[in-house]
Amino acid sequence: MSLMRRLSICFALLATLLVGQAAHAQYVSPGAARLAPPLPAPPPPPKIEVPQVPQFDAPPRYNYQPLPRSSFSDRVTKCLDDAAAAGLGLADRGTYARSCAN
Repeated sequence: MSLMRRLSICFALLATLLVGQAAHAQYVSPGAARLAPPLPAPPPPPKIEVPQVPQFDAPPRYNYQPLPRSSFSDRVTKCLDDAAAAGLGLADRGTYARSCAN
């Protein structure tokens, strides 16, 4: 055999051994699963509720409670915006906002 052929065979054999060792290093043994933490319990199933269906003959129920009043700053801002939309001048806007916000 020629020297080149012997070197090619040795190189191929060496490459096969190295690749085989790398693949062997990735092998996971069957006992490794026992060392892993247990899986968490599955979440509880979602609670399904049937919505209340309105009845045709039931009298309507109204909410008579007043809406909560907005802050003074919000009321003044709204009044100034309303005055500007109405075309009032700067002096008239302030007068309108003072009477409107209170």
